[in-house]
Amino acid sequence: MTAVDGNAGGGASPARGGGSAWCCRQRRAVAMGGYELVRSDDAVGADLELGAGKGALSRPPSPSPAARQRLVSLDVFRGITVLLMIIVDDAGGFLPALNHSPWDGLTIADFVMPFFLFIVGVSLTLAYKRVPDKLEATKKAVLRALKLFCLGLVLQGGFFHGVHSLTFGVDLNQIRLMGILQRIAIAYLLAAICEIWLKGDDDVDSGVDLLRRYRYQLFVALLLSIMYTVLLYGIYVPDWDYQILGPGSTEKSFSVKCGVRGDTGPACNAVGMVDRTILGIDHLYRRPVYARTKECSINYPENGPLPPDAPSWCQAPFDPEGLLSSVMAIVTCLIGLQFGHIIIHFEKHKGRIINWLIPSFCMLALALSMEFVGMRMNKPLYTISYTLATAGAAGLLFAGIYALVDVYGFRRPTIPMEWMGKHALMIYVLVACNILPMFIRGFYWRDPKNNLLKFIGVGA
Repeated sequence: MTAVDGNAGGGASPARGGGSAWCCRQRRAVAMGGYELVRSDDAVGADLELGAGKGALSRPPSPSPAARQRLVSLDVFRGITVLLMIIVDDAGGFLPALNHSPWDGLTIADFVMPFFLFIVGVSLTLAYKRVPDKLEATKKAVLRALKLFCLGLVLQGGFFHGVHSLTFGVDLNQIRLMGILQRIAIAYLLAAICEIWLKGDDDVDSGVDLLRRYRYQLFVALLLSIMYTVLLYGIYVPDWDYQILGPGSTEKSFSVKCGVRGDTGPACNAVGMVDRTILGIDHLYRRPVYARTKECSINYPENGPLPPDAPSWCQAPFDPEGLLSSVMAIVTCLIGLQFGHIIIHFEKHKGRIINWLIPSFCMLALALSMEFVGMRMNKPLYTISYTLATAGAAGLLFAGIYALVDVYGFRRPTIPMEWMGKHALMIYVLVACNILPMFIRGFYWRDPKNNLLKFIGVGA
């Protein structure tokens, strides 16, 4: 992240405003708490990592050293989310409370993805605070999204065959097309385009003014939510078939009876139907979370053998990061944008925290109301109630971290989280995607079981 002027309102450049205006903006940067706001061309930081990128566009002289501090609370929040992701991956298998919910409902694990998307939105606000060349900024955003999407294809498309396998390669007829990084890339790109092109020029003195200035972004979020709802409850889902390989590589066929609209169960929901139709069932995730439901597992809520009367859909592929569900992931990112705007336009800590807490509590209340009337919180479908609940929780957590770290200076205990937040993408690739364990296992003595991990006592 690279320092720029502290003009939270995105006013005129020094070339237009003159030297006195630039000095005024420098003083205002310090008054805002001295948080470093990245350049508009430095949006590479808006993916998982948000490290120190370097851009080529010209910029005004850097402000004083006091104004060149990072927004540490954002790094800490990202680091906490990375740590939570690692804990979920490692401990979720034997602690159901740390694993994803089999279908409806929320667990701690179900907050990880929305937290990342929320953080991306906040970071994009800082990255695109000033945009001298909108077309150039859009081009760079598209390229970064493509890079992130392609990285996701390699890491989660099936190219690597697991931590215990030294083989690699994937049949393109069966590559998984969607995944965590692919979803983040899509949400990042749409949110970046909104932040580059859909900003008003209204002055901001209150929360209402903030809504007015970014009304077009809010309209996009509302439009996406309406479109998702109409498709989720309005698409007709017909009967469908699928095949899996059984014992001895024999192909087994299953038929799933649907013929309904508005079903939000595992078998006949519109989210799965859209993915099967557009992506193809061979390109979906083959270990669906609903395999741990009571209908599909004797060891519910953990994985286990199929019950004797298990329904036909229990072994069907289903992608938790599919196309239709990613529509609401974009909305989470757009909500993060609005929280980032508060940093830009409100100078005092109290004003920022209040303007974060109010929408956070409102989103939580609305989510609980939706849950009460039957619109369940569901991560695989990424329902609206799930979107609001997780975004509200992200807003509350961010406000709390901001108060502790950036307001009261509670820094030393959070240094490990800050470091993890600055290197989130690297940690995700090496640890969460098992690249580092697979790399270490690749060095062995005579037999693959005699690898470095066994030598240091971690295991074979």
